[in-house]
Amino acid sequence: MRGAGSSSSENVSHESAILEHMTRRILLLTLLTCGLLSGIASAADRVFELRVYTANEGKLEALKARFRDHTTAVFKKHHMEVIAYWTPQSDDPKSKDTFIYILAHPSREAATQNWKDFNADPVWVKAKGDSEKDGALVKKVESTFMDALPFSPMK
Repeated sequence: MRGAGSSSSENVSHESAILEHMTRRILLLTLLTCGLLSGIASAADRVFELRVYTANEGKLEALKARFRDHTTAVFKKHHMEVIAYWTPQSDDPKSKDTFIYILAHPSREAATQNWKDFNADPVWVKAKGDSEKDGALVKKVESTFMDALPFSPMK
């Protein structure tokens, strides 16, 4: 509390400081709330993309190397979240030529734009060209867009 000798200009200055502090806190809370709500809205639109590649004969290891060394970084650059990569277990005949992965995109529309940007990225174009100098790595690509169910642990 201010002493009896405080001037009215000191009181106004103190009240202004309190008001400014409260205004900043309200603004911060508003921004945080808007961010959380927009995050909830975008999470509701999030889609997953299952991709299954069939490699050309003898090219699976080169395909895995391309993903490990180049593709994953370019995906990240274009907001394509890698959930995981898989290959079938060794006792499955598909283990010799099948590469599987799941991506997450903020929305189906974002996925379309992400792929457009990814395919035009100079780093990707070079990596693809360099890795395919002795022939294409992939003979078939299957893509399935999926929505998480309400009871799914991953959304």
